[in-house]
Amino acid sequence: GDRGDRGARNGGNKRFLRGDDDDGGDGEGRGDRGEKRLKRTKGAVNTVGKHTSGIKNKMARSELYGKLRHAKALDKKNKRVSRQKDEERALAAGETPKPRQVPKTIENQRVKDETFVEAGDEEVAEEDAEDEFANYFSHAVSPKIIITTSRKPSGEMFRFLENLFTVIPNAYYYSRRAYHLQEIVKHAAQRDFTDLLVFNENRKFSQGAKINGLLHIHLPNGPTALYRLSSLVLSKKIRNHGRATSHYPELILNNFSTRLGHRVGRMFASVFPQKPEFQAGSLLFSST
Repeated sequence: GDRGDRGARNGGNKRFLRGDDDDGGDGEGRGDRGEKRLKRTKGAVNTVGKHTSGIKNKMARSELYGKLRHAKALDKKNKRVSRQKDEERALAAGETPKPRQVPKTIENQRVKDETFVEAGDEEVAEEDAEDEFANYFSHAVSPKIIITTSRKPSGEMFRFLENLFTVIPNAYYYSRRAYHLQEIVKHAAQRDFTDLLVFNENRKFSQGAKINGLLHIHLPNGPTALYRLSSLVLSKKIRNHGRATSHYPELILNNFSTRLGHRVGRMFASVFPQKPEFQAGSLLFSST
């Protein structure tokens, strides 16, 4: 009897203690979860998708999504028309209209560091006058480009090269065969080539060959750069594309503004003759 009473009392105490712990733990847990949920919702962006994500029926969700998108676009248009009318009203009254909000882009959000090249930098100008590409910009040497590929190129590679030869003047193709790069560099330098471009493609021919890399070697003593290629679109797939002419293109370098970017930009420019003929159009190289 005494053992039964003691067991009952101990069991009651255990239940009592366990109940206190559970109550306190649940309260603190709920509080922590509640605070985390508030923090998440406070910084969340109220989008159309979040309004419709809780609807399980696909047709109802799509219908509501379309209506909300249309209402959002209409509201945006009304604000734009209202802003334009306010600007016209202010100009008619001889007042200065409110400044427009500038959208955030990669260019205007870029933070300048110590390697940023300012216009008129004397140190950079001295380096440009003595680097490996100075002869091209002073018209002392004309570019002469040799182009080759990885071993066993696919048909897609030759279609790409066909487009490339309409862009790069004074370029010559040589089959890679079983030659090593060191042999190609040696023979190209002996024949007064100025640059070597080696295009690479993946080996997954079952999924379709894909051109994915470019090795650019400036002859005879470098520098050398390796680029990753993606999102290649041939001219035949561009709607309403024009026909290439034999004129030298104008080269535009955008955002090559750091010391490294400035050097890479000059390396790109050394592939093209420094005498643009504006009837040919422009080539844009943009750094992000």
